[in-house]
Amino acid sequence: MTILDPVSTGNSDRDTAKLRRLYGRYPTGVAAVCALRDGQPVGIVATSFTPVSIDPALVSICVQHSSTTWPHLADGRHLGVSVLASRHEAACRQIAAKNVDRFAGVSWFATESDAVLLSDAVAQLDCEISTTVSAGDHDVVILEVRAAAADLNASPLVFHDSRFRTFVVGHDS
Repeated sequence: MTILDPVSTGNSDRDTAKLRRLYGRYPTGVAAVCALRDGQPVGIVATSFTPVSIDPALVSICVQHSSTTWPHLADGRHLGVSVLASRHEAACRQIAAKNVDRFAGVSWFATESDAVLLSDAVAQLDCEISTTVSAGDHDVVILEVRAAAADLNASPLVFHDSRFRTFVVGHDS
């Protein structure tokens, strides 16, 4: 029988480390959330991208309140969501970095709505911000999908146990 430990021990550093390890046990895809703002690409990386609904077509991301980039992205209506492929690990680290040109050498394109999408992504979605809900130290952002494309042969980039991982996409016979 598993014995559950309390989440709140009163030691915030220990609790935070425990929750990071716990949450890290759940493998997630990795998405770049990007748009043109004042003619320049702006972006963040989200490991919390989740499909929400088919009808209407909705997805969600979670953004830390401490993000300094999110206010720039949230300042427009459209966002591009690129579900990253295994070959995008370096681009992912670069877009997530601070104080660098996040798009230098990264292959991307912009849609007519100013959504920025990474080339060769597993999936590309042009989305419109629908709803934002404050949840703890993050905002849950619901996005309505306006247009999308998918590469069914690409292998996704996966984040698990605080590391990037990949797996090979198999084909049904």
